[in-house]
Amino acid sequence: MNRTSSDFIIIKALESGVNVIGLTRGESTKFHHSEKLDKGEIMIAQFTEHTSAIKVRGKAIIQTSNGTMDTLIED
Repeated sequence: MNRTSSDFIIIKALESGVNVIGLTRGESTKFHHSEKLDKGEIMIAQFTEHTSAIKVRGKAIIQTSNGTMDTLIED
């Protein structure tokens, strides 16, 4: 079964040090990939047979086929 989605997720860092973490599929969820973005950097990602979730930590804008959202981090 092909679990790769053709939809892309776009993450734009609004501050330096935004973490984007890929989480695995399977019986237990584990971190399998991590990227750190600087302010203004953009990462384009998609779900695959290995990635079932993406976690974003830090101030960022996330665009998906379902809409645009931003992380709300209170100072």
